[in-house]
Amino acid sequence: MLDKIALTLLIVGGINWGSVGLFQFDIVAFLAGGQSGIISRIIYVIVGLSALWCISLLFRDTTEAGNNHDSNYRTSAT
Repeated sequence: MLDKIALTLLIVGGINWGSVGLFQFDIVAFLAGGQSGIISRIIYVIVGLSALWCISLLFRDTTEAGNNHDSNYRTSAT
């Protein structure tokens, strides 16, 4: 669950940076009262922490016991 939340926040941050790069428009700052506002800064920190969390996704083994489709196929095919 935490992974999905972190990825969602990372997507929001990516969209915001894309908006800044393409249109020079900071969506977070617009919605939260400017770049230096406390709410904006909290959102930026949370998105940054989410990005750090998502680094761990690169190094995780995503296969789980019982979810190996090849072994399930071999078992049912015999």
